[in-house]
Parts: sequence; C-alpha cells; structure tokens
Amino acid sequence: MISVTKTVAIIPARSGSKGVPGKNVRALGGQPLIAWSIKACLKCATIDRVIVSTDSREYAELAVELGAEVPFLRPSEISGDRSTDYDFILHALNWFASVQTEPDLLVHIRPTTPYRLPALIDEAVQIFLKQPKATALRSVHKMSETAFKSFEISTSGLLKQILTDSTAIDSANNARQDFPDTYEANGYVDILSSRFIRSSGLLHGDCVIPFITPPAIEVDTEEDFANLEFMIERFPDIAQQIFD
Repeated sequence: MISVTKTVAIIPARSGSKGVPGKNVRALGGQPLIAWSIKACLKCATIDRVIVSTDSREYAELAVELGAEVPFLRPSEISGDRSTDYDFILHALNWFASVQTEPDLLVHIRPTTPYRLPALIDEAVQIFLKQPKATALRSVHKMSETAFKSFEISTSGLLKQILTDSTAIDSANNARQDFPDTYEANGYVDILSSRFIRSSGLLHGDCVIPFITPPAIEVDTEEDFANLEFMIERFPDIAQQIFD
C-alpha cells in the first residue's frame, strides 16, 4: 500500500549561482539564506515534511543541520542555469514515487525570497485545499506601476505600448487609475498538485489561484542583499517570527 504524506515543502537550492555566488548559503541577518525558508516551513501547521532539493553535499549537510530532510541529491544535468522548476519538481516526485510516499501537495518555497510568514504559508495551503478545481496557487504582489504603462521596442526600433501593435504611445501617459492593476509573481509561496503535474506535464496549468502577499524582495543581486539587511535592521520582528 502506498503511504501518503499529504503536504511537503520543497525548497530548491542548487549551487553555482553566477549573479551572487553561493547565495543560497550566504549569511543574511546572521543566518544562511536557506535557513529563512527552512525555519519558516518548520513552523507551518499545514506542512508534513520539509525537503531541500540540491546538487551540493555541502548544502545538503547544512539543510539537515537546520532541520530539513535531504533524502536525495539532484543530478547535475538538471541543476544548471537553464534548468527549469519542472525539472527539479519532477525529479522529486519520481523519488517520492520510488519510496511510495508521493504527496498530494508540494509547497514550492524559493530560498531567494527569504522574508515570509509561516502563517501566510498555512493560509495559502488552506485556500488551495478549498478549491478542488484549481490546478495550482501562485503568490503575487501588486506592481507599483501597472504593466500596461510599460513599453516594448518594435521591429522598426520605435517604442510601442506593451500588448499593442501601435507606436502611438500618448495613452500610456494617462493616469494609472485608468489601467487595470497588474501583479508580479514573487516566490513567496506556490502550491502545486502532484496529481495535476502527473496528468498534464505542467506545473501550474490554467486554473491558478492568485495569493496576494505584501511586496517581497527576491535575491538576485548584491543590492538585493543590502536591501534585505536594511529591512532586518528596521524591522527586527521579521527574523523573530521565523527564528524565535
């Protein structure tokens, strides 16, 4: 009989980042970056297991010290710059299937978005469970400037308003209230259905619940690390809610 672990947090932490070398284990507020995600998940009432998917034995040892499980190492061929989320998610699902513990839900937690509240992760899981027709849930925050006021460059080298074929751009000067709000995916929390992934070969599909969070800073550059350190100094309760 296959035993079912209902909800598993999966935290991807490959080595070899080029933008910020070693960023997944770099110290932020005195803690390795990955610790922020592991500790937040460990505090969640809705999560049964916390698993880190990494290609690095060093990262694996650190993750285990922090309280996560690392029951497998990710192959190098799906751990490069161009490897996709689908690659590592499918690899994890195949491992679960091999030991007959495939979960119902995967809570995809990116370590590069470190400031998240356990209570909001729990809320996201609960919302998804109440929507049986949903294919996934993705966290987003409202963009400070609607994307409809943005531009593309046309094939002729001229500006054109995004999502149009017109190079007449004066309407982009209209008040932001004249345009729909737009939202940016932020890596705070995604909820994935194992059954949907298996049946469709997709992660998110066409019935995705938006989970609106406060604006979240993602770590891609040295400047992002500096901004996050500044936030810890101004709002020490961020760390207290995760590490206390």
